[in-house]
Amino acid sequence: MTEEFHRIRRLPPYVFAEVNGAKAKARGAGEDIVDLGMGNPDSPTPPHIVAKLVEAVQDPRTHRYSMSKGIPGLRKALAGYYARRFGVKLDPETEVVATLGSKEGLANLAQAISSPGDTILVPNPSYPIHQFGFIIAGASARSIPYTPDDNMLSAIDRAVRHSVPKPTALIVNFPSNPTALLASREFYRELVAMARKHELFILSDLAYAELYYDENNIPPSVLEIPGAKEVTVEFTSMSKTYNMPGWRMGFAAGNPRLIAALARVKSYLDYGAFTPIQVAAVAALNGPQDCVAEMRELYRKRRDVLVKGLHAAGWQVPSPEASMFLWAPIPDRFRHLGSVGFSKLLLEKARVAVAPGLGFGEHGDEHVRIALVENEHRIRQALRGIKGFLAADNAGPVDGMEVDAA
Repeated sequence: MTEEFHRIRRLPPYVFAEVNGAKAKARGAGEDIVDLGMGNPDSPTPPHIVAKLVEAVQDPRTHRYSMSKGIPGLRKALAGYYARRFGVKLDPETEVVATLGSKEGLANLAQAISSPGDTILVPNPSYPIHQFGFIIAGASARSIPYTPDDNMLSAIDRAVRHSVPKPTALIVNFPSNPTALLASREFYRELVAMARKHELFILSDLAYAELYYDENNIPPSVLEIPGAKEVTVEFTSMSKTYNMPGWRMGFAAGNPRLIAALARVKSYLDYGAFTPIQVAAVAALNGPQDCVAEMRELYRKRRDVLVKGLHAAGWQVPSPEASMFLWAPIPDRFRHLGSVGFSKLLLEKARVAVAPGLGFGEHGDEHVRIALVENEHRIRQALRGIKGFLAADNAGPVDGMEVDAA
C-alpha cells in the first residue's frame, strides 16, 4: 500500500514548500539569504489592533467556542467596510461570512459547490489555491488568460460554448497574485454581463484591494457592478491590509446562496477564529485607517527602490501598480533554465530567494515573483547580489543542484 491517495496524486509539490526547502538548505550552510520569495508581510500588526486583542483575551468568556460564520460585530464591520470603500450594501446576516483567511474560504467554497465532473475556469498563472482548491474537491480546472481584457472574456465565452459539461464558475483575482495586474470597472461590467448570461458564478479574490500605488487607479470590487451579487462571491483578507497574516482572518461576501453554502460547510468543519482575534479584527475595520496608508507608502518605497535597482542591473522588470509583488520576466539568457532552474541559480549565486513562476501555473514559467517583504536595507543587499550575478557568466547549471521543472 505505497501508492499515494487519489486526491494527493493530483497535487504537485507546493511552490512555497520547494522554495522554503532550498532556503533552509542554504541557511543551514550558514548563508545569509535575502528572502523575497513568500508573500509574508514583515511589518508588525498596528498597535491598536494588538491592544484590542490583549483586552479581549483577558475576558474568559472569549475563551469558549466562537461562531463559525463570524461574530455579528465582525460581519457588520465587514459590511461597513464595503459600504465605505465600494458603495456596496451587504446584509451581514445573509451576505457575509468570516473565514480563516481567504485561502480557507476559497477551499471550503470549492467543497461546497463543486463535485467530480465539474469544470472551473481559472486564470493561468494564478495563486495555487484558485486551481487546487477545486482539484482537491474533485473538479477539473480549465486555464484561461490571466489578463483582464478581451482575451480573457473571449476565452470564457469559448469555454462556455465548447465545454461539456458547461463550466460552473470562474476565478478572478485583481490586483493579481502573482502578476500584479489590475482590472477596471468596465472589464467587470462585461464579465458580470457574461456570467449572468451563461449562469456562471464569479469567485473574486480581492485580498490586495488596499495595496495600490496610484490614487487615480484604485482597485474596484466586482460587487460594485449592478447585478453582480446575483452571481458573485468575493473574498477579502486582513493579512495584507493590516499586516495580520498569522491571525488568519478573512471574509467572503456577496451572493446569499453561495454564502449559505460556504457557511453550511464551515459549520461542520470549524467553530470560527478565536473570538479575541475576531474582536481585534473589528477594531481594525472600524478603527483609524492611517496604518493602511502607511503600509501602502512603505510598499511603494520598497517597490521603487527594487525596480530602480533591477533596471540599473540590466533586468527590465515592470513596476507594479498594485499588490506586494513584482512579476519579473526571466532575463533572456536564463530563460532556457525555466523559472525553477533560474530561481535555484539566483539563490545559489546571488543569495536571493524568489518564487518560481511555474508554481502559479505552466504559463508562468517564464517569470519569477519577487515579494516586497524585506526592508530597504535588505533590498539593497539583494540588489548587490543580483547585480553581481547578472554581470557574471551564470547561465549554466547550478553547482551540485539539479535544474528541473519539478
